[in-house]
Amino acid sequence: MDLISRVSCLLCVCVLLIFNLASVISASEPIWRQRIRGPDDCKPVVVAHRGASGYVPEHTIGAYAMAITMGADYVEPDLVMTRDGILISRHENELSRTTDVVERPEFAAKRRTQNIDRRNITGWFSEDFTLSEIKTLRAVEAVPRIRPGNARLNKAYDIPTFQEIIDLVKALELSENRTIGIYPEIKYATHFQRLGLAMEPKIVEIFHKNGYIGKNAPVYIQSFEVNNLKELKKMTNLRLLQLFGNKLDMPIDQAELGTGLTFGDMATPAGLANVAKYAAAVGPDKGYIIPRTLTNKLGSPTTFVRDAHAVGLQVHPWTFRAENFYLPIEFQSSNAIYEFGDSVGEIKAFLEAGIDGLFVDHPDILVRVRGPC
Repeated sequence: MDLISRVSCLLCVCVLLIFNLASVISASEPIWRQRIRGPDDCKPVVVAHRGASGYVPEHTIGAYAMAITMGADYVEPDLVMTRDGILISRHENELSRTTDVVERPEFAAKRRTQNIDRRNITGWFSEDFTLSEIKTLRAVEAVPRIRPGNARLNKAYDIPTFQEIIDLVKALELSENRTIGIYPEIKYATHFQRLGLAMEPKIVEIFHKNGYIGKNAPVYIQSFEVNNLKELKKMTNLRLLQLFGNKLDMPIDQAELGTGLTFGDMATPAGLANVAKYAAAVGPDKGYIIPRTLTNKLGSPTTFVRDAHAVGLQVHPWTFRAENFYLPIEFQSSNAIYEFGDSVGEIKAFLEAGIDGLFVDHPDILVRVRGPC
């Protein structure tokens, strides 16, 4: 899709939002309670990773809106916190990779170094900004070498709040005539808890205030940490998803507590049985399901999906991307990292392994693979 097509699509979305705004405000109950087609009714579930981030700078209203109009079942915002306790959507709390903060002299004094999750990081951090300051920043493409087309939309969007994303979803549910799910990830949970900015109660409060209550709500709340999900289990009946990082790594809260529990331990049959006590689903790195060989080809499927299903867990691996840079070598189309390869071939291999859904940067591709519901 070229730039003109993208912009045209987004303009259409803006018109739809304006047209539906009054209806959203006056709606008596959430769309999902009205038994309109839900995000879990079609398989595999299409989770728009950071929105349609393969086409538009990630975590922007434009990215989420495009994902929905492409047919995504869920939009996936990563959440961090501002100094005044507002949830905003960024993949990192350090802002220089995805905003124009580096170009803003009025914020130069906010640049500092701090330890986050046992790493020293230098930059500008969301927790040092009020929401009003955040709203003056503009979003930029995170990987411009791989997605130069996206970079042409740099500074087109501001940084959305979690509530603004929910408002967008509610508006587009009306024009789409279907329920759209919301799939937030809690970023840096331990770090924000130490700052007195725990995100978990705030996320639950916002969801409940907006009518998302109970295990049937079109919601998954995800985290790479463990104990915050266990605490969420006590706060809400909304579905939870345990993310899995590198098998040798420990979730940061477990590292801080000295438990020695690794993601690899959690991926065993016994480990998955423990996860199933608090989570409804797991989100593993793709390598847990089909690892890559030393020559960057897809290997043979593991038993991960079967083991997870045996204890009642849904499996939504991450992340599927269309560019050659991210694909196994047999699905690459050329040496150009920004060109699209055969992502459909990779996706089909994982579907054959039995997954229930997947995180994808180009949701239109997966929607076409899945076909009509």
